[in-house]
Amino acid sequence: MNVIAILAAAAAGFVMGAVWYMTLAGFWLRALDIELDEKGKPKMEGSYAPFVVSAIVMLIVATMMQHILTSSGVEGAGASLVAGLGIGAFLITPWVAMNYAYAMRKVMLTVIDCGYAILGCGVIGLVLGLF
Repeated sequence: MNVIAILAAAAAGFVMGAVWYMTLAGFWLRALDIELDEKGKPKMEGSYAPFVVSAIVMLIVATMMQHILTSSGVEGAGASLVAGLGIGAFLITPWVAMNYAYAMRKVMLTVIDCGYAILGCGVIGLVLGLF
């Protein structure tokens, strides 16, 4: 297990999420039906808990992806990127989409969150493949 690769990949996945959700913040907030103030900011107080959970989850995902890539003989940045995109698109996205359908979440929320799952796993795979 390459701890440096896992930490780097988890950090890259976390940063990818920050960029993704900052870019799509307005759409995401509307898809969640969160009440906004006159400046377009959520009226409710924020919490650091989601960021802590996200960091822990990125470590878990990066660790498991390294195991999957190693066990499957996937080597190199390109192949690891494609494998990561596949993990996001064909393992995580269907599960999230199913749960969101049962919860009657808006389609836009599914698209945004699943888009991050796909790209985030792709970035994690890419970084793992660089080591």
